[in-house]
Amino acid sequence: MANDPDFIDYVCDQIDGECEMSYRHMFGGTTLYSKGKVVALICDNQLFVKPTGAGRDYIGDVTEAPAYEGSKDFFLIGDEIDDADWLTDLIRRTEKSLPPPKPRRKK
Repeated sequence: MANDPDFIDYVCDQIDGECEMSYRHMFGGTTLYSKGKVVALICDNQLFVKPTGAGRDYIGDVTEAPAYEGSKDFFLIGDEIDDADWLTDLIRRTEKSLPPPKPRRKK
């Protein structure tokens, strides 16, 4: 599930700065955050966006696939990665439809 750092940077650079993108490497993949909310995963140099009703309405004909063995289905994004406006809009809609992150428990 290793990801090419250049691919991760490319995907994040495609998304407008107002989405406040960040990422963390976890379990062999990469988790993408927008404004602190998990919005997508990158696994095997493929972008998987968290499924939401807003995202489904925006994409239309959705391709769904598990990001890794045993995961739930995510929206698999193909060539649309190259369309910065489209991808930014999808991430923005996804982030807005997700609940705020739960506060971390203090140890």
